[in-house]
Amino acid sequence: MSEYRLTAMAIAVFLTVAVTVVCETQTAEKNLQFEAAFQGRCAIDSPCQQLCYELHDGIIECDCKTGFTLHEDGYTCTKNDSVTDKIKEFERDIGLTFIDSNDIDSEDSVRFVKPSGLTSTTGKPAKCTRQCGEGACVFDSHGKQACRCPFGKTGSNCQTTNPIRYPRFNGLGWLAFPPLRGAYKHVQISLEFRPESWDGILFLAGERDDLVGDFMAILLHNGFLEFRFDCGSGLGVVKSEETVVLNEWNTLSVYRHRWDAWIQLNQGKRIAGRSKGLFSRITFREPVFIGGSGNTSGLSERLPTDRGFVGCVRLLQANDHRYDFGEAPAGDTVKSRGVEECSTDRCTRSPCQHGGKCVTSNKTSLCLCPLGYTGDLCETILDLQVPSFNGSSYLRHPALGDTALSWLNLDISFKTQSSDGLILYEGYQKYGTADFISIYMIGGYLEFAYNLGTGTAFLRSTKPITLDEWHRVWISRTGRLAVMHMDNQPQVQAMSPGAFTQLSLPLSMYIGGIPDFGVVPPDVKTRASFKGCIQKIVVNEKQLRIVQGALSGANIANCPHPCVAKPCGTGVQCIPVFDKYKCVCDKHCNSTESDQVSFDGSSFVHYTSAEIQKRITDEHLDINMRFRTTALSGLILWTGRSDRSADFLALGLQDGRIEVAFDLGSGETVLRYNTTGLPINDGHWHRMKFTRDERLSALTIDNGTKMFTISNGKLKQLNTNTGLYFGGTEDVEKSTGKRYRKGFVGCVSDLVLNTDYRVKLSWTTGGTENVCIS
Repeated sequence: MSEYRLTAMAIAVFLTVAVTVVCETQTAEKNLQFEAAFQGRCAIDSPCQQLCYELHDGIIECDCKTGFTLHEDGYTCTKNDSVTDKIKEFERDIGLTFIDSNDIDSEDSVRFVKPSGLTSTTGKPAKCTRQCGEGACVFDSHGKQACRCPFGKTGSNCQTTNPIRYPRFNGLGWLAFPPLRGAYKHVQISLEFRPESWDGILFLAGERDDLVGDFMAILLHNGFLEFRFDCGSGLGVVKSEETVVLNEWNTLSVYRHRWDAWIQLNQGKRIAGRSKGLFSRITFREPVFIGGSGNTSGLSERLPTDRGFVGCVRLLQANDHRYDFGEAPAGDTVKSRGVEECSTDRCTRSPCQHGGKCVTSNKTSLCLCPLGYTGDLCETILDLQVPSFNGSSYLRHPALGDTALSWLNLDISFKTQSSDGLILYEGYQKYGTADFISIYMIGGYLEFAYNLGTGTAFLRSTKPITLDEWHRVWISRTGRLAVMHMDNQPQVQAMSPGAFTQLSLPLSMYIGGIPDFGVVPPDVKTRASFKGCIQKIVVNEKQLRIVQGALSGANIANCPHPCVAKPCGTGVQCIPVFDKYKCVCDKHCNSTESDQVSFDGSSFVHYTSAEIQKRITDEHLDINMRFRTTALSGLILWTGRSDRSADFLALGLQDGRIEVAFDLGSGETVLRYNTTGLPINDGHWHRMKFTRDERLSALTIDNGTKMFTISNGKLKQLNTNTGLYFGGTEDVEKSTGKRYRKGFVGCVSDLVLNTDYRVKLSWTTGGTENVCIS
């Protein structure tokens, strides 16, 4: 007799210290299972009949192949009965029958009833007379007749044929397989699934239908994949580090051996975990459910979600058994509820191009196009200028995070085509009622909702918002107080309930819509995405790059706008200003050619390059240009400070004459050219030169008499930070303190700064025609 067998028998086969009661059931018979460990090593003469595992410190453990069960002696294996016999034995032992409640008016999704429990008024068993086609007539728990339909048949009378190859679950349905066998200690699961929602139960198996004691579950929660298991003495949780990819096929591998487990999502990093307690085996008596909870109760105490899975599954394999989703006995499905055939094949017939994602709805398919592409199949390349949203669009931006803790300012310009739709949303957690902000259209009104963690406050525009017109809304929140100013409507304000004053927003910010409205709190009154254009979003005085700054997005097209035609030319940014625009030059703005352009009173150019800013704020400034006009007044050139403080310089027409006003910080100085008797708004070309050397300034028109002035105070520097505006500004009255009402109307050429810097003008204005006709 070998050393291994001799040692084991000498200690009465089982090591007393290694024998433990595992996963004790709560049944009346209290059937006990034992774990047995032996001293020695796995070799040809080990005590194990089939499989052997070396554990630690010279200890080995036996196991059995699929189709066999380990005997209580710890080393021999007993052949299992057939799957069909096990199903019959399972139902016979517990005296229960599955009823498909898809066609039953009951509150429970699955109900087990004893078929002999109902009687007629005569005291004899009632006869079930409902016509069920290929199904069977049964009584539900309320005594009502119902049809138990075979797999692949649905409807109140099992009249609809619905063969299933790859199941799609709607959040309420499920498939049931026989209980797991040979998986009490070791299991390896492979899944391929295509989720359409962030939450849902993918796989559930356990010892009892109330989920007390042993169980194993695979589920989605807030987009993350979780594997949860309990051997009866403590829960183990393994969670993915990345979220699943919605509307795409995801792969998952789950491995569990006794207490230890790991998962791998989409070939990513393996994440490991461990269950608690002494017990290391799981007893499986209940059916395996995929797509939902089946008849299992007690989910709220054991799992973070009780939602059913929404999406498709095309592969489930446990150990070496690959499940056939067809009906038993040819397939593995013993019961089902609310399952249909996965319809992603519609997408394969019309595949989306350029990385577009195909989603199905009813009997149609839709391509969600990535940024920069549009069309039914995402076949058209776009140069996005002003984003347009079509009701299935969204843009995802980085979270505001702690930048909005105590205060938040928003400035948004938009044009809507619908009276309902989500414009902006960001929250603290998914499926929660904690911190969030949201701006949306509801019933034609604009509404801002926010929650600091102790209740939601609402701000609502006083009047409906007109469709297909540009609007601007300002929202400011400081602590609990929020104020909203919509166009020229009266200002409204609100105070959030509770004592919390800070706003935490760690999740992504969504603009124009959101992929899953299930994550949006019910206090946000719309469940529709935005339809229209969003031109500008300024967050805490910083303009958001709506398209270029997005992390991801779908179905974004160009809004009809002059900027789409690139009127500013190559390398120059076109900035939309409602239906008009401005050209912003941040580099390469000088030109060696003479340009002639026109302005219409509302068009202008904004230069922000460091070269121009340096020349404007230098102690010496020289402006030389040619112009012609017939207007009496209008702002030609302006530079100032974004905080509206003292320093500024404004050059324009007043009563048909050139006037320069500036402030170096010690008070305003005005220099007006009136040496000639005639005004210069005669439609002829004129040349103007303005110079400033510290406090001394001079102005000359057409080589005429030079006029001088000295500024007030002792300050000599023009400290502006807005760059140079030419032809006007976004708001001329506000910029100039109502000195000017509108911009310049006329033509300009040869704009030169400090004698060496010729400013490029050929792409300047926002009118339909910007060429000056001589």
